[in-house]
Amino acid sequence: MNLPVIFTAAIKKETVAAIVEWIGANQKRFDQLFGLFSKGEPRVVQRAAWPLSYCVIRHPELITPHYGKIIQLLNDPAQPAAVKRNILRLMDQGPETPKKFHGPVMDSCFRILEDPEETIASRAFAIGILSRMTDRYPEILPELKTALEFALPNASPGVRSRALKVLKKK
Repeated sequence: MNLPVIFTAAIKKETVAAIVEWIGANQKRFDQLFGLFSKGEPRVVQRAAWPLSYCVIRHPELITPHYGKIIQLLNDPAQPAAVKRNILRLMDQGPETPKKFHGPVMDSCFRILEDPEETIASRAFAIGILSRMTDRYPEILPELKTALEFALPNASPGVRSRALKVLKKK
């Protein structure tokens, strides 16, 4: 499969599924996709982000050597919304974040959650990530609840749904 050629044009859900299937659990193929995602032209990066997140959800071990770069990209303000959204999706629905990245991930997620200019999906995924982290770090739950209560009055239905679930946590 020639990923650079595929990403020169807009991709569809079927194409994403075919890429995810082709990569499977193959680290070398995933690394090729990750290279396009992390160093490609802006459009290629955006297009590679979608299948990348689904590869990680299906085969979590593939992201392990790249986690530091993922955090760096998440915090890069020059990255388009699609990149941030897909990074947050793979963190929310994929494997548990490695322990050494917990602090930076929590900081990023709180920043995203509290920014009303962030996309709805990014904010919703950030809530999911932080909610999972409250199991390990219960001391962040009060801060998370405060942030959610502040965001709730103007929240979209997706953000509101996730926020209300977290607000019920004890």
